[in-house]
This record gives sequence, C-alpha cells and structure tokens, in this order.
Amino acid sequence: MEPTNRTSRAQSAAQGTTQGRGKTLLVKNADMLVTMDDARREIRGGGLYVEDNRIVAVGPSDELPDTADEVLDMRGHLVLPGLVNTHHHMYQSLTRAVPAAQDAELFGWLTNLYKVWANLTPEMIEVSTLTAMAELLLSGCTTSSDHLYIYPNGSRLDDSIRAAQQIGMRFHASRGSMSVGQKDGGLPPDSVVENEDAILADTQRLIETYHDEGRYAMLRVVVAPCSPFSVSRDLMRESATLARHYGVSMHTHLAENVNDIAYSREKFGMTPAEYAEDLGWVGRDVWHAHCVQLDEHGIGLFGRTGTGVAHCPCSNMRLASGIAPIKKMRLAGVPVGLGVDGSASNDGAQMVAEARQAMLLARVGFGPDAMTAREALEIATLGGARVLGRDDIGALAPGMAADFIAFDLNQPLFAGALHDPVAALVFCAPSQVALSVIGGQIVVKEGVLQTVELGPVIERHNRLAGQLVQSAR
Repeated sequence: MEPTNRTSRAQSAAQGTTQGRGKTLLVKNADMLVTMDDARREIRGGGLYVEDNRIVAVGPSDELPDTADEVLDMRGHLVLPGLVNTHHHMYQSLTRAVPAAQDAELFGWLTNLYKVWANLTPEMIEVSTLTAMAELLLSGCTTSSDHLYIYPNGSRLDDSIRAAQQIGMRFHASRGSMSVGQKDGGLPPDSVVENEDAILADTQRLIETYHDEGRYAMLRVVVAPCSPFSVSRDLMRESATLARHYGVSMHTHLAENVNDIAYSREKFGMTPAEYAEDLGWVGRDVWHAHCVQLDEHGIGLFGRTGTGVAHCPCSNMRLASGIAPIKKMRLAGVPVGLGVDGSASNDGAQMVAEARQAMLLARVGFGPDAMTAREALEIATLGGARVLGRDDIGALAPGMAADFIAFDLNQPLFAGALHDPVAALVFCAPSQVALSVIGGQIVVKEGVLQTVELGPVIERHNRLAGQLVQSAR
C-alpha cells in the first residue's frame, strides 16, 4: 500500500466540518438508544442524525429530521455506541486451543507458544487480523487496538494495517517489540527478538507513514514494547522518548500475575508500578494491559497520573492470573477500558461476552455490587475511549464520530428481559450485532459483514493455522 501523509489524512478526516453537508444517515425509532453522554441518557424511541462521519443530532425520533440519504428504522432494536477494545493480539487467532498451552499459566503458556509464533508469515498476520476484526465487528466492536510484538519471516505491522483498512475498522495499531531473549535473561527465545535500534527505526517509520492525530482518525500508531520481561530498560525509556516526541500513545503489559511481580522484584528491585514510574511509563498517554496484581501504591499512582488499564477478564480467568480490582481502580480515578486479549489466551474475541464476564468476575471477587451492567457497558465504551486517549468515540452525542451498533431484541436470548433491555445486553447470553456503523459507513447490516466476504477468509485462516501449528512439531 502507498504511504499516507499524516497531515493530509487529518485534513481529510475533518472535511465534514469544513466543506458543508455530505451524505446523511438517519436512525430512528430504536426501542432504546443508549447515549453514554454526560447525562447518561437512555432514550426510548430514540434516534440520531449523521452527516458524513460525525453525529450532528441525537434525541427522540420525532425531534430529528424526517429524511436523509439513508434511513434506518431501528424499531425492535437496542442502539448504543460502538464498543472499544483496548488490548488484543490478533495474530493469536491462528493458535487457539493449542493442546500444549491449554492448561498453563502465563509464563508456561508463552514458552509453549513462542516456538509456534516464530513461524508466522506476513500472509498469516494479514489473514489473522481480518479474522479477528470480523469477530470483533460482529460482536459490536467498532474501534480496536492490536499489540503485535513478534515479527518473524519479514512480517510487519503494515500487514495488520492493510487488513484494518480493508475491513473498515477504526484501528490503533501498536508497534510491539521484544529485545531481551533467553540468553540475556528474558523469557522469549532468542530467535524472535529484535535489535533495539531497528525497533526504534521501524516504529518511527510507522508513525511518520500512518499515524493520524486528527479528530475522527481511522488509524493511529502506538509505541508498545511487549513487557518488562522481554525488553530492556533502555528500550522502554527510548520508546517513551520517541512516543512523546511524536505525540503518540504508549502501551505495554504490566503486573499480570504473581510470577510477573516476582520477576520485577528479582530483576529490577521494584514492583511493576514502581518500575513503570521509574521509566516514565505513567501518564494520560500510557495504558497498561491487565494490572491484575497492581498494588495499592500502583492504583494510587495510576489514578493521580491518569495512566490507563486494559481489563481482560476472560484471559485473566483462562490463565488463572487472578481478579483485577477494577472497582478500586475506578474509584481512584484510573481510566479502565475493556480488552479481549489475544485469541490464544481468551480463545474468543466477543466484546459483549467480555463485558458480561467483567461484571460477573468482579462480583465473584468483590461482591454483587462490585459492577453493574451499565458500568460494564461504560467501561466497554467511554472507558475504552479514555484509555486510548480519544474524546471523539465512546458516546452518541453531537460532534462525536458516527460509530454505533444495534442489537435485535426479538431473539430468544432476550425474551423476558425487555423491561430493561440495556441491562439485558450484559446479563443475558452474548448477542451478535444486527447493525454496525463506523464513521458513518455501514459495516454490518442485518447481521452480515458488508466489507469482506467471510467464507474465503475463514477457509484461508484455517489452512494457515494448520500449517503454523504443524511447523512447530
């Protein structure tokens, strides 16, 4: 694909506000429309009016314009902002349920899978990204980050970016990295680590080529060394310097389980939160995945500095990492978003299921009032937007990006729950979307993905997955 100038991309994203009215879209008659606006309005018979890629009006349907270039009658549906996924490893959809890693904790799980991932190819990265994004889109996700930190056999982050642009997902592409292999005391095998100068040079290339800082940006680049046990102190510090020079976000894993804590204390003489602070990895431009074992000091630090957390409940349960203290974090002012994590440690990427699991897991750990259904949806929308450093997604209000989804309430799984359809979305069995709109463009209609023909993608994905797993034997 051709490199795209950052300035021209930002100008293009703003055209709707500078060149007058473009294509219009009217959504009306929703049984319930959840705004997630400042007043947290939930509007029966609600709707919204869109021009180009942005929302210009939200309210009761009879207060909106009567016509538009396209009109969607959402009678019998629940409409809400698109869900935001703050942590994923999309390439891992190729290695779901691998027998050797099914019953391991984090470090053992990684050790078993690194040797498989060492055989990834550029084609595998692109196809797995398409597959993972399709699964996310059909479950209500409209914006996703992806943390790609392994680049064997000529693979590049460009392979993921190409897939995102094809399928139409709003994307935060994280340039991950690993530089400390086993010979230097790290966890990954030496065959999958990179030279640190090369990592920084490629990260700079990606930012300069693709990153769009404009409002309604469809593509942003994130600086994302993998974890404290796979990169050096120098790379963490240099990555932070690079990110802040360009004004882009920073992301890594932190305090995922008790072994993670033990490693940090042994290698650095600090807790993970202390280590992050020492390296300059706190602030509103930073978010960390998991933080299951974040201590009181760390929670306070993250709250004071606005450092974000990507909460991944399914993965934390799958790897027996523990229960993250999400209520305590939110009360301390920590920005918290939802993440499905990699498909090899979750084995699914269903955002409604993740929201449901977040609510249920919080209650198992901390009581029935630890998280409500509406709090789970807030974390999955506004929370994710805040974690990614965005104020143009996560809510339905004038001036926000036209990213919204709809669920058909006339399904057996919602029967008997329509007295509160908002809570029903989280309490009842996970549902797939009937409609998904991103930047004013219909991506899913009547439950069918419109941008990519899924059958051939899945066939290709399964064939490549078989080759990948077989190559490690």
